[in-house]
Amino acid sequence: MLTDNLPSLKAWTQGINVSFPVLSDYWPHGHTALKYDVLRSEGIAERAIFIIDKKGIIRYIDVHDINEDPGMNAIIRTLEEIEGKK
Repeated sequence: MLTDNLPSLKAWTQGINVSFPVLSDYWPHGHTALKYDVLRSEGIAERAIFIIDKKGIIRYIDVHDINEDPGMNAIIRTLEEIEGKK
């Protein structure tokens, strides 16, 4: 979950070659991160990944150190499972 603005978010997703939709929680700043309890007191979100299916069911949660690369394997596997590809 990112509290960055849209241009920053676009640059980040292009940099890691992401082809699925991601949330910009820029305005109101951190509103969604606060609801998911991942907004730090200094106003930035934890490095948090939530995959929510089309029915609104949370299918994957990963909250980890902001300096740690989460990798894409588990994310891709979960997305494939949701789409019925695995």
